[in-house]
Amino acid sequence: MKKTKKIPGIETPKKTCEDSKCPFHGNLKVRGRIFEGKLIKLDTSRKSTIEFLRLKHIPKYERYEKRTTKIHAHTPKCVDVKEGDTIIVGECRKLSKIKNFVVLGKK
Repeated sequence: MKKTKKIPGIETPKKTCEDSKCPFHGNLKVRGRIFEGKLIKLDTSRKSTIEFLRLKHIPKYERYEKRTTKIHAHTPKCVDVKEGDTIIVGECRKLSKIKNFVVLGKK
C-alpha cells in the first residue's frame, strides 16, 4: 500500500487512487498559490473548470469592479467533487497545455 502524503491545511481524502498526478497518492508536488473557487464544469477526462471572483481597482472612479477568472485543473479520482461545489485548488507543475493546477478537495 502506498504512503499517503499530507498537505498542510488540507484534509486527506479517504479513498485511494493509482493516479500519478494525484498530490496525495502520486508524485505531484503542490507549490505556489492555493485558493478556492466554484467548480463549473467537470469532464470525463478528469479536467475541471474552476471560476473565482476578484476585484479590480479603477483609479479614475475610485471604485472596484468585479471580474471573474476561469482556470483548468486536474481532478484526481480520490477527490469526490461535483459541479457547483466550492473547492480548494493548488498550483503545481504544468500537467498539460492548459492545466497548471490540481483539485485538493471540497471547502
